[in-house]
Amino acid sequence: MDNVNGHGMPTSLTPETLEEILSRLHKANLSFTTHYPGEPSTRQPVHTVYGGAQIFKSDTTRKLGTIALDMLNEYASDFVTFAKAIGLRGNEKLPKSKAQVNSLKRKLDGKAATARGMDDPALLAYTIYNRVVAKLQTEPIEDYRIDFEDGYGNRTDSEEDHHAAFTANEVAKALASGTLPPFFGIRVKPLTEELNLRSIRTLDIFLTTLMQKSDGRIPNNFIVTIPKITIPEQVTAIVEVLEMLEARTRLIPSSLKLEIMIETPQSIINSKGESALPGLVAASRGRLMTAHFGAYDYTALCDITASYQGMTHPACDFARHMMKVGLAQTGVAVSDSVTTVMPIPRYRNEKRKRLSAKQKAENRTAVHQAWRMAFDDINHSLMHGYYQGWDLHPGQIPIRYAAVYAFFLEGLAQASTRLKTFMNKAAQGTLVGNLFDDAATGQGLLNFFLRGLNCGAITEPEAMMTGLSLDELRMRSFVKILNGRRAR
Repeated sequence: MDNVNGHGMPTSLTPETLEEILSRLHKANLSFTTHYPGEPSTRQPVHTVYGGAQIFKSDTTRKLGTIALDMLNEYASDFVTFAKAIGLRGNEKLPKSKAQVNSLKRKLDGKAATARGMDDPALLAYTIYNRVVAKLQTEPIEDYRIDFEDGYGNRTDSEEDHHAAFTANEVAKALASGTLPPFFGIRVKPLTEELNLRSIRTLDIFLTTLMQKSDGRIPNNFIVTIPKITIPEQVTAIVEVLEMLEARTRLIPSSLKLEIMIETPQSIINSKGESALPGLVAASRGRLMTAHFGAYDYTALCDITASYQGMTHPACDFARHMMKVGLAQTGVAVSDSVTTVMPIPRYRNEKRKRLSAKQKAENRTAVHQAWRMAFDDINHSLMHGYYQGWDLHPGQIPIRYAAVYAFFLEGLAQASTRLKTFMNKAAQGTLVGNLFDDAATGQGLLNFFLRGLNCGAITEPEAMMTGLSLDELRMRSFVKILNGRRAR
């Protein structure tokens, strides 16, 4: 006989008959959300700048910003030159003569950027250039690693001991003077049989010295980076080391966070033919914040010759997608690799001899070629959902911001329309043009604006063109925004 539920509709099943099924399903759902808590809601830097430990000082990041701004001024003193150097969309429509550039600049000075206005190549180039300059003047470095690995090389134990203590002392000075970037950390050597003791000793000396010199403080968003991870046991080992260091230096438990570098095929697919990434996440015991892809070690281990190694090689795309799939919704962010062609001029000024016009032209060409390569590589990363990468040279930093800003500003008009329409429909499916949006896309569109705001690509007034208030944007959650609107 049919039962009648609370809504007066006949049913065949009762709560009692479903109890065991729903209990098992409840446990499975809880287990799933434990393993896949969702994308991190905290700010992610757009880059990590690596610098050898032997050259780090308390004012290093500030000096890098100054050098980056000087290089921009020297090799692209106006927005048109910059747009043409990096190959910005529509740059071929921009004027070439200095007089025409100056005339265009006067027309654009003080002109407010709008989402629709970004369809104008001149306004797009002008806006990006000015925002890059402003970024270099205020927050040139978002994330920095003191590097004891590739950027440091193999040195004697006494040298590395000295540099571990010296850099810790410099970090303490930078903490006191407020010259550290928003994100900061140290990269030690791999935990291989040959280097694990050296790696741990460097980390120990650095943290112990830092705690002594800084009155028990560590930098905000401090992170320890472990390169060339191959097996979960390496992650387990460093987690246990971090636990011991926290206990002995009286740091708050779990305050030392972890990054791993995916630079080997074995960290993509393990010996059982499974994705290795979930095992690495589990071994981190909640400390893992980011996984960085290392394109050049990875392609070398895939037996790709040096002539064809690079960020856009298909082997790298495979690894990137494996990382995205293996780490999706785990709360672990991903970061891409680096363009290894540095924007270094061929000739340098000497005290008694100035550069010739030909030498200056060759310098300009060399820098612009490296800039274009980096710009294209970063665009490739962004297209694949990698919003962070490495920078190794101060001349790469303006290009990092230019590529990221172009990515967000070029997509601003469409994203604004889609999110505004979607919000107005109160989470009902809606068709804008030929793109169908659902609830997951709503959060993705919101994330577009949050990332753009965090790095300075998008301003608050531009984000509010979506119809969202600043308070709603700060909620960072599409569901919370909808719930808040329904409660009105």
